[in-house]
Amino acid sequence: MTFSTLIVAAGQGLRAGPGAPKAWRMLAGRPLLRWSVEALLAAGAREAIVVVAPDRLGAAAEALAGLSGWRAVAGGDSRSQSVRAGLAALSGPDDEIVLVHDAARPFVGAVHVQALIEALAGADAAAPALAVADTLKRRTDAGVSTVPRDGLWRAQTPQAFRLGGLRAALQAGETTDDLALVERAGGRVVLTPGDPMLMKLTYPEDFAMAERLAGAARITRIGQGTDAHRWGPGEAVWLCGVRIDHDRGLVGHSDADAGLHALTDALLGAVGLGDIGQHFPPSDPQWRGADSARFLAHAAKLVAEHGGRILNVDVTLVCERPKIGPHREAMRLRLAAILGLPVSRVSVKATTTEGMGFTGRGEGLLAQAVAAVETPI
Repeated sequence: MTFSTLIVAAGQGLRAGPGAPKAWRMLAGRPLLRWSVEALLAAGAREAIVVVAPDRLGAAAEALAGLSGWRAVAGGDSRSQSVRAGLAALSGPDDEIVLVHDAARPFVGAVHVQALIEALAGADAAAPALAVADTLKRRTDAGVSTVPRDGLWRAQTPQAFRLGGLRAALQAGETTDDLALVERAGGRVVLTPGDPMLMKLTYPEDFAMAERLAGAARITRIGQGTDAHRWGPGEAVWLCGVRIDHDRGLVGHSDADAGLHALTDALLGAVGLGDIGQHFPPSDPQWRGADSARFLAHAAKLVAEHGGRILNVDVTLVCERPKIGPHREAMRLRLAAILGLPVSRVSVKATTTEGMGFTGRGEGLLAQAVAAVETPI
């Protein structure tokens, strides 16, 4: 079932202490906002609307660079105003599911989304919640008293609604919890199992805890790619996006850049998305003579859409000729530019087979590549 999502990031987050509003602070090297947007897009969101303060629209584009399927809109002075602005930007029908999520809860995942979608089949709204485990105390001028915790639950986000139902409920007034508006309107609300990992980052100490949890919420995956092309007539060869004058060329349907092809396969393999032939079939005439940088950029885009972050890449070119050394730095710079990586995280190496095999006999060139990608568990 398709769904859209609305991520609220328009608040100032004053309780988080000095510094930028919390949605723009870094968590494990990435803006806090990016964690939720990446995760919900990876979980299958048709569209993600990010609601930010009017002066943060440019910052959103920077924080979410490389992702597709999202749009930023300016929020209002209150949460309800911001949610209304986000809903106005959504284009789905009234019965489409919409998930409303706080950007300050970075560890949302597909399992939370699936539970909410299933729960909404028999309800007007659904939200994950945790039973209150601590003893509750109320402090007043008269002193301290104990509050019964029986039947009390801590509501989390994302919260799930039907688009039309939430729009109607929001006409009733202001609230800090969208679920409350559906309750007031008499709608049926259900709770799904909450998750401590859906913690909301509110105070400075929460960010310190989240940094420790971030490592547990991500894994590193390794992809490997290999490509080979035979030599044929020509006056130049393309390798790792760099043109090298040569007395022969590599034969292939596209520009036959074996280095880019191998690296494309490595990235696709790291996130389990097949190989270059599935995405760019050699039988398709539109890819004849194509610049293979397009293939690599597409693979990098898919990695980002699946919540991944490229850590580093390493390409090895196996050939007797041409000499790779004079072109190595240009290749590293080109790969870094295509992938949006610092050049320090890009490696290009070359070796020969000492005259052995098809590369040693000058029949063809071989490229091997490895890519390390960090993704949600």
